[in-house]
Amino acid sequence: MRDTLRNAMLAAVMTAVVVTPIFGLRLERAGIETVLEPHWSRVLWACALVFAVQLLRPWIARLFGRSGGSGRERQASGWRLPELSPVQRQGLIVLLIALAMVWPFMAGRNAVDIATLAAIYIMLGLGLNIVVGFAGLLDLGFVGFYAVGAYTYAMLFHWAGWGFWQALPVAGAAAALFGFVLGFPVLRLRGDYLAIVTLGFGEIIRLLLINLTDWTGGPDGISSIPKPTVFGLEMARDASVEGATTFHQWLGLEFETVHMVIFLYLMALSLALITLWISNRLIRMPIGRAWEALREDEIACRSLGLNPMRIKLSAFTLGAMFAGFGGAFFAARQGIVSPESFTFIESALILAIVVLGGMGSQLGVIIAAVLITVLPELAREFAEYRMLMFGLVMILMMVWRPQGLLPMKRHHVEVPA
Repeated sequence: MRDTLRNAMLAAVMTAVVVTPIFGLRLERAGIETVLEPHWSRVLWACALVFAVQLLRPWIARLFGRSGGSGRERQASGWRLPELSPVQRQGLIVLLIALAMVWPFMAGRNAVDIATLAAIYIMLGLGLNIVVGFAGLLDLGFVGFYAVGAYTYAMLFHWAGWGFWQALPVAGAAAALFGFVLGFPVLRLRGDYLAIVTLGFGEIIRLLLINLTDWTGGPDGISSIPKPTVFGLEMARDASVEGATTFHQWLGLEFETVHMVIFLYLMALSLALITLWISNRLIRMPIGRAWEALREDEIACRSLGLNPMRIKLSAFTLGAMFAGFGGAFFAARQGIVSPESFTFIESALILAIVVLGGMGSQLGVIIAAVLITVLPELAREFAEYRMLMFGLVMILMMVWRPQGLLPMKRHHVEVPA
């Protein structure tokens, strides 16, 4: 108890040191002078919260650690969801999907728009989870594939007049091609060296988008990108082609802008579910077992007769393909793409989703993507401190729960004594 109290006090003091210069002291105008005004309430609340969490941490760990097994095994495995039978699991999945599909018809427009963005990050997180979580390859330039998918659709529309559904598979294929090409220079690299090369790749893509002004529009990007159609019918008040019929006219409904928001959400949800289903099937196939073998030990993987080159290329290619699909949908949702949408911070955000959720855990990635997307919208008064708070959360996660919110469950067999 004495050690727990000392650790809690130390954590509270460190919190005060970090929080006081940012939240406790503010520059305010007093006539023609600028004075430093103290605001201690937020500092005290932050210290009290950290102190309470650190003090109750041993009891919380014991509460969630009563799932059987030794204490060391419980500490290594982390918190687990209750085990469900296959029928119960399928029924729960169907229920959650049904609720997700019905929810936008009852929620507000802003909430649906945020949920659409969360679905995009779920796609990106699941794609990066293949590279980082399953294959164990640290990729800091994943946003480059995201940008390739977005600009592929934008350029196909701008130069060839293609629609979204025509450009979607091409965007995924183009991003997969870039992932395949990137795989060759990094075949012999691991760890920090791999991260540096992939980081450079993401920056190269962004700089190319800025400098190839004749094709990509340069810093201004490409605008007026059309939204997806429904069976070839536009979801707009008036058709862009004279004499054409819109989706609302075809159904005899009055046009409302919220219908497009709901349609984009349902599309994003469908793409996220398809990504989840494909990645879930892949990890159960031999290629998924090969990714896990590569992640655990490349030398042992090679000794089993597996080809690490092909395994790495497959991971980069498939992960990039899902990023390309997400990029194409992002371009359609925004209606405009520019290089400023694909900076390094996006790669860091997607990687944080994978790390916070638990590397290799699909459910953890989904929960982390929703939390990282939704929580900043609920705390708009702290928008200017978003990155600071985000960094503090990452530090706390690495200290208290390095395996993530829902770590991947590793199947094992116990040999009876």
